[in-house]
Amino acid sequence: MPEDRVSSISGSRTLEEMADFWDSHSLADYDEQTYEVEMVFDPSARRTTVTIEPELMADLSQVARKRRVSTQTLANVWLRQQVDRFMSQTVEVESTA
Repeated sequence: MPEDRVSSISGSRTLEEMADFWDSHSLADYDEQTYEVEMVFDPSARRTTVTIEPELMADLSQVARKRRVSTQTLANVWLRQQVDRFMSQTVEVESTA
């Protein structure tokens, strides 16, 4: 949530403040302040799930904690590095052939 915005119901300026507010309040008490919205989702923005062996996931999570990043972020960074490395090697081999 941008810092210059304030939540219309909770008056929160951060997601943490908003979470704290809704932990102790009910949306039912604010029904008159809500309104229906139409949402459209972009199917191309969809994420794919990949299963990871439990032992590998535990190791990945441990490394992520040490680096102070989420496991998801670490996995995406490492996968991107490996795919980029593979793609650049493939291009080099094809250009010399």
